[in-house]
Amino acid sequence: MKLVKSLMLGSVAGLAAVAGAQAADLPAKKAAPVEYVRVCSTYGAGFFYIPGTETCLRVGGRVRADYLYDTPLLRGDDAVGFRARGRIQLDARTATAYGLLRTFVRFEITRSSGTPFGNNGSIAQGANVAEAFIQFGGLTAGRVTSFFSNGDLPTGHMGTLRFDDAPDVDLLAYTFSFGNGFSASISIEDGLERRQNGFIAGGPAAIGLINAGQRAPDLVGNLKYTGTWGTAQLSGAVHQIRSNNLLTFATPFGPVTDYPDTEYGFAVAGTVGVNLPQLAPGDALWFAATYANGAIGYLNGGTNGSNGTIIGPVTQFGTGQILMADAYVNPLNGDLEKSKAWAIAGGLRHYWTPQIRSNFFGSYMRVNYGGGASTVLANGATVGLVDWNELRVGANIFWQPVSGLDLGLEVIYAKIDPRGRVAVPNPALVGNLSGTVGSSDAIEGRFRVQRDF
Repeated sequence: MKLVKSLMLGSVAGLAAVAGAQAADLPAKKAAPVEYVRVCSTYGAGFFYIPGTETCLRVGGRVRADYLYDTPLLRGDDAVGFRARGRIQLDARTATAYGLLRTFVRFEITRSSGTPFGNNGSIAQGANVAEAFIQFGGLTAGRVTSFFSNGDLPTGHMGTLRFDDAPDVDLLAYTFSFGNGFSASISIEDGLERRQNGFIAGGPAAIGLINAGQRAPDLVGNLKYTGTWGTAQLSGAVHQIRSNNLLTFATPFGPVTDYPDTEYGFAVAGTVGVNLPQLAPGDALWFAATYANGAIGYLNGGTNGSNGTIIGPVTQFGTGQILMADAYVNPLNGDLEKSKAWAIAGGLRHYWTPQIRSNFFGSYMRVNYGGGASTVLANGATVGLVDWNELRVGANIFWQPVSGLDLGLEVIYAKIDPRGRVAVPNPALVGNLSGTVGSSDAIEGRFRVQRDF
């Protein structure tokens, strides 16, 4: 029995050895590596590393719903407007030996209706590349907030005020950082974004400017400081004005047909924002002052070709034009005459509780046109481009029940005063039997629901 048992054990051991040898000859099958998304804390919350790279990415967006009331001027105007807007944005950042490499894209889709949103009796929708830019060290290229504007101001209004309210434009810029919060930037920006020529028709006074092709972009520069106490910035811009008005004038040598000479307008601005934690955490005060000569678009609330969201007080009354124009053609000599304007704006942000905040704000603007801009008729009415003042004041309140969700209510009052009474085409439209109108005012009310993520 011992002999049989020994033979059996030897056979089993031999088989095990052979099987082990054959198994060792087979290729080993390894499990596929697992790619885990790593959190990138270098640039703040929400960033993660794109797998296989050292680039940090943040995906974000916004949904906004606005419900707007605006005092109608004419019977055909809508008093209420609706707007829904969706936003998707990507922010990719990579640290390099030359500094930060950043790529940013913000895409917005909007559907709006009604006169308050510029769609009189109609509905409009469309997509918009709000921002798309590359930053590499001090270089910025693409579409981003104008360097004339101070995007760090602690503003919180929803409607329009008269200052350069962080508009996005196409540009190529370089920023020099001096340390301790100080910087300087030089930027070439698309002047088509800044054209302001609401007056087109001819008349017994000013000849409306017909724009010729752009030959030079706007040149913008700033000096800026941003620190723990707040921010301050000085800005300047040069804006080209070219006319496509072909005019014929009588001279001692006979009639001459020519275009007005090209002119250059300019704008300067100073802005200050001050944090006020001694009042409440998050409280802040801001102020902006702007002067423009032939570049009035730099104090039009950051919009191009628009007089703001309040339609009533900023409109045209027949041949009297309450409008914003960079320049006009003087019918007396055929030269381009540049408009002059200045504006001041400011506001206060206050947190009543960590979830409830308010903004109190306002602006005042004065617009002046030169010789040949307007004419006073026999009945005392002014026609042409008239000088005017505008006042806007408002307040809002926001409730943020959870992080990223805002529910806000805002009211703005606006009043415009043309210097002199302005002719109207149909007195019945404004209830003025004399055929002229003076000051005009309007109220805008807005309710907003917005979520950022």
